Amino acid sequence: MKKLLSFFVVAALYSLPLSAQSDRWQQRAKYEMNIDFDAQKHQYKGTQKLVYTNNSPDTLIKVFYHLYLNAFQPGSQMDVRSRTIADPDARVKDRISKLSPSEIGYEKILSLKQNGKPLKYQVVGTILEVTLADKILPKTQHTFDLQFEAQVPLQIRRTGRNNSEGIDYSMAQWYPKMCEYDYEGWHSNPYIAREFHGIWGDFDVKITLDASYVVAATGYLQNPDKIGYGYSKKDVKHKAGEKLTWHFVAPEVHDFVWAADPDYKHDVVKVDDKLALHFFYQGDSLSRVWKEMQPMAVQAFKIMNEKFGRYPYKQYSIIQGGDGGMEYPMATLITGRLTLPALVSVTVHESIHSWFQMILGTNESKYGWMDEGFTTYAQNIVMAELFPTKLDPQRGSTASYRSLVKSGLEEPLTTHADHFNTNRAYSVASYSKGAVFLNQLGYIIGKEKLETGMKRYFNEWKFKHPNPTDLKRIMEKESGLELDWYWENFVGTTKTIGYGIKEVVSIGGKTDVVLAREGQIPMPLDVVVSYKDGSQENFYIPLEIMRGEKSESLYSKTTLLADWGWTYPEYTFTIDKNLADIERIVIDPSQRMADINPDDNVYPSLPKELPRLKGEKVQ
Repeated sequence: MKKLLSFFVVAALYSLPLSAQSDRWQQRAKYEMNIDFDAQKHQYKGTQKLVYTNNSPDTLIKVFYHLYLNAFQPGSQMDVRSRTIADPDARVKDRISKLSPSEIGYEKILSLKQNGKPLKYQVVGTILEVTLADKILPKTQHTFDLQFEAQVPLQIRRTGRNNSEGIDYSMAQWYPKMCEYDYEGWHSNPYIAREFHGIWGDFDVKITLDASYVVAATGYLQNPDKIGYGYSKKDVKHKAGEKLTWHFVAPEVHDFVWAADPDYKHDVVKVDDKLALHFFYQGDSLSRVWKEMQPMAVQAFKIMNEKFGRYPYKQYSIIQGGDGGMEYPMATLITGRLTLPALVSVTVHESIHSWFQMILGTNESKYGWMDEGFTTYAQNIVMAELFPTKLDPQRGSTASYRSLVKSGLEEPLTTHADHFNTNRAYSVASYSKGAVFLNQLGYIIGKEKLETGMKRYFNEWKFKHPNPTDLKRIMEKESGLELDWYWENFVGTTKTIGYGIKEVVSIGGKTDVVLAREGQIPMPLDVVVSYKDGSQENFYIPLEIMRGEKSESLYSKTTLLADWGWTYPEYTFTIDKNLADIERIVIDPSQRMADINPDDNVYPSLPKELPRLKGEKVQ
């Protein structure tokens, strides 16, 4: 009996969650939608069957849907926000307020049932509030049947019709979408043109419209031989006025996008045996630039697969849709009329979102910097390989962040995307400071540990909606360092980093260097000394609250110094050489640390931009 009891105790221990990651539940949604599209009226009717699985430990008495198209109406929260914010998006401004009834967007619910029972609901702007007929108990599955009709607005932001590049339909945020419910509760935020958060699920979508249109979408086309248009080798002839049904299936995604235009050219290029890229663009003067871009897009996916983790789907579509660029699962809508470098850049950026948003699924409304910022960081690396340069690929992000700090407009990265006071503060925080966050993390824990940590983060947290703490724990495990202080300061505040070489004194054949902490955020320091004999030495000063040191092979010789306690404003160390033997002393010549005033990081001071030191490796 004792042996049997011991067995059950051991078995129970092994069955316990080993980390928050293994214990993170996810809701599930299975959508089946049938859409009948009227291109003459720019309207469509749809049916939606949603099988919703409650994997949470909570009982749900309400559910909420997003009705994004309702934002494109005069007086909507998106309209008012755009007309009252200090620096409105140039693409929007007051355009929504001027839409006529035939130009607005809307989603109207015609009926909604739960397990066959009619439901009470209320449309509140872009959110549908639903009172359930049956409580959704933990670990149960319920079916919602919904009928709706919608009108496609004139293209203003991401979604719509007849954009400035002549694309007929960019169909993003186009269907009633169940809001996400996670460990923090419901996320039923109104849509005011910012970011998104969605439920992992499977989509089965049938879109019926005029046969003259070529359709590009999330997922895999199920009936290519009936469609043609480059989806199959079969030459399919369609009659004028005929309607076609396009059937797409998309597994394990949290949204579905599609676009349609009669003038789309469709090219398919393989990355390897497991992945094909599809390109949809207008067949005019754009063709040459799009053809030149395609092998670069292939190379970008190869670089990302190698450096950050394998893209798990078999297909990705790059679709001309106008309005800059916006990422979606297995596809992106991008501006098409660009020069080659610009077209490659937007393609690379939006494609990389597949890793940090479409596969990891971070709540980008709350943590835009973990999506836009990490995407920008990776984009900078990929673009530097596609268009080789000796310059630091992250220099632009650092300069943008410094400019925002000096403007006085910066807000903490913990600010919800919808609540930034200015578009500039949101954009620079999410894109530039997010990229700086990763680049600087590599300075703190070491370049090699950052690279292995990012792969580990991707592989352990894909399809699980990670948050900032999940990322921190991965990096702590990978580096062996404590990193609370970095997250708390750089993410949670607008405090800045500032260090300087205060004094250099020659004493008895040796040289004392006095460093000063001028900023509010403490950092470990690389202080690199170049000697007149051509050699170099890095004096590395760990931060005491890191509880360890980084391991990095950036410099040929590194001397480990005593920890610097963060409350001490100054730190002194000694170089065992005469000052006359020293050519230059530089704090962080790699320039990965975002020191707000780097001018005092050099001794003797330089009147011009700091040149790269001899022997320093290019990042």
